[in-house]
Amino acid sequence: MHFHKKFAFSLLATALAAAALPASAITLRIGNQGDALSMDPHSLNESLQLSVTENVYEPLVVRDRDYKLSPALATAWKQTSPTVWHFDLRKGVQFHDGSPFTADDVIFSYERAKSDGSDMKTYVGQIKEIKKINDHSIDIVTHAPFPILPELFTHWDIMSKKWCEANQATKPVDRRKGIENVASFKANGTGPFRLRERQPNVRTVFSRNGSYWGKIEGNVDEVIFNVIGNDSTRVAALLSGEIDAMEPVPVQDVERLKAMPNLKIMQGPELRIIFLGMDQKRDELLFSNVKGKNPFKDKRVRQAFYQAIDIDGIKRTVMRGASTPAALMFPPQVNGFAPDLAKRLPFDVEASKKLLAEAGYPNGFEVSMNCPNDRYVNDGPICQAVAANLAKVGVKIKLEVETKGTYFPKILRRDTSFYMLGWSSSTVDAHNVMQALIQTPGEGGRGQFNLGAYSNARFDELTEKVASETDAKKRNDMIREAMKIHQDDVGHIPLHQQSLNWGVKKNIELVQWPDNAMMWKYITVK
Repeated sequence: MHFHKKFAFSLLATALAAAALPASAITLRIGNQGDALSMDPHSLNESLQLSVTENVYEPLVVRDRDYKLSPALATAWKQTSPTVWHFDLRKGVQFHDGSPFTADDVIFSYERAKSDGSDMKTYVGQIKEIKKINDHSIDIVTHAPFPILPELFTHWDIMSKKWCEANQATKPVDRRKGIENVASFKANGTGPFRLRERQPNVRTVFSRNGSYWGKIEGNVDEVIFNVIGNDSTRVAALLSGEIDAMEPVPVQDVERLKAMPNLKIMQGPELRIIFLGMDQKRDELLFSNVKGKNPFKDKRVRQAFYQAIDIDGIKRTVMRGASTPAALMFPPQVNGFAPDLAKRLPFDVEASKKLLAEAGYPNGFEVSMNCPNDRYVNDGPICQAVAANLAKVGVKIKLEVETKGTYFPKILRRDTSFYMLGWSSSTVDAHNVMQALIQTPGEGGRGQFNLGAYSNARFDELTEKVASETDAKKRNDMIREAMKIHQDDVGHIPLHQQSLNWGVKKNIELVQWPDNAMMWKYITVK
C-alpha cells in the first residue's frame, strides 16, 4: 500500500471514529514521522515509544508539567538505610480492566523489566530485591547505595501481573528477535488514556480514562496518533487542518510555519545528544573490506573519523542552525556537565588523513553505517553528510538508512560496525549516560546501549563510585574524570544537541518536555 493511500485510509478511519463520539467530545489528531513499535512498555527504551506508552502506563515516580519529580503510583518514598528505600504505594488505583493495583504488580514488573528481552534493564539494574510489606508498601533493596534511585524510576512502568499472566505476556516483547505477544498490540495500564485501536505504522487511537485516579488537567477526550513519515505530507496535513499537532517539524519548514496565522512552533533545547558509535570488540568488522582486523580498535582511526566530520557544516546546511555541536555525551542541562570538557576536537581533514595513514590505512577503507530515517530530526541527511565528510579522507561508507522498525532490532543485536544513535538522560544526571551508554556491557543493564562495546576499566570503576557517592563535589569530580577518559579514548563521537520543533494549532496548549515527550493529560484544546 502506498503511503498516500495509507494516510487517506487513516483519515477516513479517523472520521468514522470521530463520528462515534459525543458531539461535545474533543479529539486531538497528532502526526509523527514514526510510530511506537509496540504497546509493551518494557520492549524498547526509545523516546517516541515512551512518549506514547507512558500516556497509558505509569511508573512509581513521574515528572510533572515542570519536569520535576512527582508522586505517581507511589505516594511517598524515603531512604531508610544506605541500601534500602521504602515506598508507599497509592491506594484505590485500578488498571484499565478494573483490577486493583498492588505491590504484587510492582514486584512482577521488576522481574519482567530485568528479564531477557527487556530494553529497560538499566532502570532496574540497581535493585537487588523488592520486599513486600503489605499490598501498598514495599522496601526496595539496592546492591549498593544509590542516592538518586527515584530519579531512575520515571521510565519503569508498572504492568498488571494478573493481565500479563492471563494474556501470556509475562515476558517482554523482544524486538531483537522479532518476538511479539498480546502486549504488542493491547495495553492495560493505570494511566490517563486507554488504548482503543491499534494499526501499527498507520494510526493508533486512545480514549480518556474516565476512572483515572489522578487529575487530568487537559480537556482532550480522544487522541488519534497518525504515522506520517514523509515530511512534506506531514507539513501539508498540519497546514490543511487534517492534524492538530506534529512532531518533528522539518527544520527547513520552521520559518514558513511560524508565519502561518493559525499555527505556532514550539521550540526548546532537547536533552538528547546525537552521536556515532563504533564496534570496538570484534576482531573483524562485520561489513568492511578490511579482513582479519578491526580498524576501530585503533584510537587513531576513531579520532580520524571524529576530525573528518564538519559538524559546523552539518549545523549550517543540514540542521539549518537547529543544533549545538557537542563534545560530551550529555548536554549542559544534565547534572555532571563539565564546561572545560565542552570543546570538540577540531575539524581537520589533513590531520584525519595523517591519523589514518599512521594507523595503516593511507587509502582509507570501506565500512557500513547504520542509521534510522524516522527517529531523529534529519537523521538520514545527517548520516549522508557524515558519509560525504568521510569520503574526503578516503573512507567509503556503505550507508544503510532504514525505518526504526528494522534499524533498532539490528543494532540492539549488535549487528553493526558503525552506527548513529541519540540519548536523553532520563534522570537528568550523568550517571544514566555513563552506565547505559559507556560502561562495559555487563549485568544489571550496565552498558546495555554501549553497542560498540567500548571498554575502559577506570571508567567502569568511576561509574560504580558515582552511583553511590553522596558528596556532590566528589561526585562531579569523578564524573569529570570519567568523561575525560572517554574523550581521550574517543570511545564515541558526539555530534550535537538537537532543538525540539513541534508544530501545533494556536488554539492548543501543551507542555513540551526536554526529553521530547508529549503528555496528553496536559493538553487543552480551546
